[in-house]
Order: sequence, then C-alpha cells, then structure tokens
Amino acid sequence: MKTKSTALLILAGLFGWCSLLLAQEPEVSVTVYNQDLALIRDVRTFELKAGEQRLYFQDVAAQIDPTSVHLRSLTAPNSLLLLEQNFEYDLVDADKILKKYIDHEIELCLGQKDTLRGTLLNSGDQLVVALPSGEVRLIQNKDIRWLNFPRLPEGLITRPTLVWLVKIDKSQKHRLETEYLTRGIDWHAEYVALLNDRETEMDLTAWVSVDNRSGIGYKNARLKLVAGEVHLAEERVAPRYEIAKAMQAMAEQPVSEKEFFEYHLYTVNRLTSINNNQVKQLTLFDAAGVTLQKKYLFDGQRWPKQVRLYTRFKNEAKNHLGMPFPAGKFRVYKKDVDSSMVFLGEDRIEHTPKDEWLETFLGAAFDIKAERKQISSEMIGKNQLRESYEIALRNHKKAAVTVTVVENFTYRMPESKWKIIEYSLAYTQKDARTAEFSVAVPTDQEVKLRYTVDYSW
Repeated sequence: MKTKSTALLILAGLFGWCSLLLAQEPEVSVTVYNQDLALIRDVRTFELKAGEQRLYFQDVAAQIDPTSVHLRSLTAPNSLLLLEQNFEYDLVDADKILKKYIDHEIELCLGQKDTLRGTLLNSGDQLVVALPSGEVRLIQNKDIRWLNFPRLPEGLITRPTLVWLVKIDKSQKHRLETEYLTRGIDWHAEYVALLNDRETEMDLTAWVSVDNRSGIGYKNARLKLVAGEVHLAEERVAPRYEIAKAMQAMAEQPVSEKEFFEYHLYTVNRLTSINNNQVKQLTLFDAAGVTLQKKYLFDGQRWPKQVRLYTRFKNEAKNHLGMPFPAGKFRVYKKDVDSSMVFLGEDRIEHTPKDEWLETFLGAAFDIKAERKQISSEMIGKNQLRESYEIALRNHKKAAVTVTVVENFTYRMPESKWKIIEYSLAYTQKDARTAEFSVAVPTDQEVKLRYTVDYSW
C-alpha cells in the first residue's frame, strides 16, 4: 500500500541503531567456490567501551549460514569476550509494523490536515482504531494518506544484521574480523577459442564469471576463486574455512593461480567490486598459437546417425598452456574471409589439471556419413555367440579424414567374455568392454570396416 510505504520511508530516515560507530570503510575479502558457496571476510573498525555491550554488524549477506560466523579482534584478541551471537533477519515492512503496533497508539492522516490519534486494534484491508473518546472507527486503507509511529517496533530491522553481545576489558578502538559462509555466490570459467585458417592452431582466452545473488554487494573486495569440489555436510552446517588467510603475493598477471590443499586457488590481483544481482567477468588467462587436432568419432551403438566432431589439445607448457583449467563452458569460433566471427560449437569441460588432454564436442560432421549394420548372429555352442558387423564410412570433404570407430561389447550376460576373431582393420582394446578402430577415409570415397566377435559365458 502506497501510504504504508511512504511511512516506512520516513521511519527509515529517522531510525538509528544503538550500535557502535563504524570508524572506517570495511576491508572485504570474498573467496568463491564453484558450488554456490562463498567465504566472506569482513574487517571493520569500531570504538568499543569497557564492559558489556551489543555490537550490530549490518550489511551482511541475506543467505548467510549463521552457524559458520566467526568474530575476533585483530587489535587485541584476548581482550574481547563473545557472550552471545544472533543473526537478525526479520526485515521491516508495513504489515509487520502494523501488527507490532496492535494495542498501541498510532497517528494517521485522512485528508489535507485531518489527523487523528488512537489505539490500533486490528489491521488488514482496513484499520480498526479506538479513539480517545471511546469510539471505534473502521478506516479503509485507500483513505489513509500517511501513518506515523513513535518508533520502530522491537525485533524489526531494515537489513539482515549480525548482533553480538560482547565484553571488553577497556575502552579502545578495535579492528574486528568477521568471517562467514553464504549461499548465493557462484563462479564458473568460460573459454573462447579462435581457430586459425588451417584449423591447426587456436588463440584461447579464459574468462571467470562471478554471479552474486547473496543479497548484498562487496565494494573494493579482494576476490579469490576456488576450483574443486568442497564437501559440505548434508545439513549444510559447513566448517569455518581458513583459505583466506594464506594467499599468494600479487603478481603482474590479472589472476594468479596456485595449488592449495586438494584444490586450485585463483587470486584476482586487484581490488574489485561485486554488486548484488550482478555477473562480473574477469580475464583468467590468454594463450596464442595453441596446437590442436580435430577428431572424428563414430559410436554407432550410442549415436547411430552421427559422426561426432571434437577438438582436442594437450594442456602443457610447450603448447603455450600448462595451467589448471577450471570447469566451465568452452566455445569455438573461426573468422570468415570478411573477418566476421562464425560460432562453431560449444561444450562443457570438467576441472582439468596440467599435462592432460582436453576434448570438446562441437557437433555432428556434415560431410562424413556412417552406417552400422549387423551381418550375422548365431549360437555356436551352448554358451557361445558369434556376431559379425559392418561399418561403412563415406567422406564427402575435400580432404581425407581419419575416423575413430568405437565398438562396445556388452552382451546380455553380465559375466560374458568377448574376443574379436576376424577384422579387416587393426583395433586397440581400450578397456574390458571397448575396442577402437582408426579408419582412414580418402576424399569422396567409402571405406568399410568388418569384424566378427565371439561372446562366451
């Protein structure tokens, strides 16, 4: 209701906390995990008086885990005694104020100068007000211009707030450090690869996207990103991580990386502000001249109508890389003759350490076709089956290609064994149930692969 909202705005301007004075802008560190979790470290300076007092810590994340909060004095750790800790999140609104003021006196305006005072008996679509004369008046909400309350009711706050009851030995200024975990902040990596004309190399740019929906922004924060899966207890009561306390010194690159415990830690080497409801992108690294290969794969049992196209490259130093790749989306582009960019496809990659191969699926090859068919199937004994297959590959591209053909040997008997007894092209056994054939297909030709397999159980 507009009149209630107007009254709340007036109250918000007049209302002041009985909290201790904040002496300077807070120092904030944000460590984000790629699983909707962040560790916030917030250092603020307060004038504290000797004895017991309540300390109000506003501007905290709305999705905070209250059980993870940690407070200590950096100025004199042994002088601060924490007696009680509360997270207040009963935020003020018009209906809550009205309900709190039932059986209390309020003031309201019904016209240009027509004001009245009375005791609020009930609220809803209309107010029930007992006047000093003893009359009871029903007042429609649409007729109210404004409402006035003596003070904000106890227990209602304008922002999520941490409240501590602390005891101090002597009066002095303290730098207080607060750490807590919050939901609502996530990050992921995004990779943009630009192929050269011959499709043998690429220029690669890696970005970090931080998505903040925690309920507040973080101004001039030191930002750190953790790549890896941190275990959280099922009831979501998480431990107090100390990752923010062992950071690497700033380097010249925009983001520095290092191994940290069983994860990888990325530190943004400058302060940055992360607004609420904002996706912020930061450059992770750039690499030029990365050698890559194109891989054509046909798995007729899984994708009977597709020859799938992949790009693959090795994440090693001699290939201008050699750093851990956080999980994220990998997009591939190529320039046309007019220098316009053409999008070729995208895939998601998992966390990949250095010196490992990365493969990204881009789509189905247009000019390479494949057909798989069973030639025969017969029982040659009580516990033995023989099957023959033919895979035909046709290449309509202007250049010869090599297609990797994957065959999966999973007969209906779980304990069955298999053996290829005849084959037209050599194969490699990849694991207990898989064989791969490498088939060279010249341009505008068809090549047929045939093999026979025996199952026994």
